[in-house]
Amino acid sequence: MDSSVLIESFSEFAKSKNVDRPTMIRILEDVFKTMIRRKFEYDDNFDIIINVDKGDLEIWRFREIVDDNSEDIWDHDKISLSDARNIEPDFEIGEEVAEEVKLIDFGRRMVMTARQTLIQKVKDLEKDILFQKYKDLVGEIINGEVYQVLGREILLIDGEGNELTVPKSEQINKDRFRKGESVRAIVDRVEIINGNPRIILSRTSPTFLERLFESEVPEVYDGLITIKKVVREPGERAKVAVESYDDRIDPVGACVGMKGSRIHSIVRELQNENIDVINFTDNMELYIARALSPAKITSMKIEEESKRVSVYLKPDQVSLAIGKGGQNIKLASKLVDMEIDVFRELEGVEDEDVALTEFTDEIEEWIIEELRRIGLDTAKSVLNLTVEELLRRTDLEEETIDDVVGILKKEFE
Repeated sequence: MDSSVLIESFSEFAKSKNVDRPTMIRILEDVFKTMIRRKFEYDDNFDIIINVDKGDLEIWRFREIVDDNSEDIWDHDKISLSDARNIEPDFEIGEEVAEEVKLIDFGRRMVMTARQTLIQKVKDLEKDILFQKYKDLVGEIINGEVYQVLGREILLIDGEGNELTVPKSEQINKDRFRKGESVRAIVDRVEIINGNPRIILSRTSPTFLERLFESEVPEVYDGLITIKKVVREPGERAKVAVESYDDRIDPVGACVGMKGSRIHSIVRELQNENIDVINFTDNMELYIARALSPAKITSMKIEEESKRVSVYLKPDQVSLAIGKGGQNIKLASKLVDMEIDVFRELEGVEDEDVALTEFTDEIEEWIIEELRRIGLDTAKSVLNLTVEELLRRTDLEEETIDDVVGILKKEFE
């Protein structure tokens, strides 16, 4: 293969992959140096001159002339006087011989190998560029077009035709995508699998919700409102704590927008995820009360060492505090970074009731904790519910519930 054909074909391929000129020349030099080492063992006495535009290649070998009887005659950068005069008859000892090496001198097989190596190096470079590009985009929202829907993931392509993946675990449960649809997600992480970059997107990450707020609320984007923390049950419910350093700006109102105009588009993007925007405060009692919204708290007791808080509510507020499937209290606990225990505040019958903690000799502690988790902290609060209701709201088995109810009833016989 002629050197001009090799370089021109490589140049066209490299340009199609958006490889810049200096990188292109560096790759060519590296491959030709490898060829030289395979044939001559050393490359330090060779010069490679490449003109990518014209497809020209020159390889020059430099050797110092020594006497035919010199001990240095076998060095890779030395040549005997007799061999040098076969090249040029008037050469003398101590002079330097510059000898051009043609591509054909390397043999057809080595040249074909070089061609394949050049193509592979560009492909490897392309993978590295893709990896670095998306590594810098981790945590940022991008758009992709669905081109394949699989059981465990959906595959997208970006504007440059690169493949992106959204695993099932990173999709909202209500997400249903079709081929050709546009999908928004954040770049969650970039991995190298078998030498190939794998770009993993997420729609369930709290960061995705944070970026959506930045895109929909100018005050958040400009830094006038700070998002302190985001917690989510993707597709179901989320709580976002926000703070403004400007007293003239209401952070909650700005995030929600006039008649919910700003938050509505975010809710729609997240498959109708119910989003509570909460005004952050350093006052922990007030912060916890806001986190448990829409429930209204009567009183609370904070244990900072154990990071637990006992919250007391009127009976009609307990279910609001706990929320559907325990979502509200779970998210509130994550938001304030404390374990929240909900207790029902009884009105006028405190002296007739008995706290569940009084039954630790007869009822195992984990069972009492499970009942307290759903707001049942006294004997009568448990007895006021049917077995079916207790089964539905707790993770206890029917036999366990029957035993507990029997023990509690004996207390009032």
